[in-house]
Amino acid sequence: MSLWWRDLIIAVGIAAFIIVFLYQPVKVEGISMMPSLDDQERIFINKFVYRIEPIQHGDIVVFRYPRDPAKSFIKRVIGVAGDHVRIIDGHVILNGRMLVEDYIPLVYEDERSFPEVVVPADSYFVLGDHRSLSNDSRDFGPVDAGYIYGKAVFGYWPMEKVGRLR
Repeated sequence: MSLWWRDLIIAVGIAAFIIVFLYQPVKVEGISMMPSLDDQERIFINKFVYRIEPIQHGDIVVFRYPRDPAKSFIKRVIGVAGDHVRIIDGHVILNGRMLVEDYIPLVYEDERSFPEVVVPADSYFVLGDHRSLSNDSRDFGPVDAGYIYGKAVFGYWPMEKVGRLR
């Protein structure tokens, strides 16, 4: 076997390892995370990070939709296990304090209220950034940790949005 073929096989093997176990490119479909993530935007998710660190408030996570695990959703973590989450006239109250969400422009806010929930063990309360057009924990409840399989970490398309996600 020539060196060229050997190098190609090694490169494909390394790329497959990275995509299967570490980073996966995904396409955002829908507008529920605007303006943080636009419809058709391309991002990388880190599929390994939650094996070494916990899911935290504010993380943008990718998970299997609880009502149809064949579908994937992407949302922002608002509450972790034990948190008290309530929404009053569109303002998120987390453990008795109003959450400052500077990533949500006024036009994407939602005036609806939501009764207080205590996030169960091994679960997360997630919301889309486009609150008025998001199917999220207000609809399907907290997401079990076993459904979460990645953290959105880096945007790579379109070019004007290349960079780390916050």
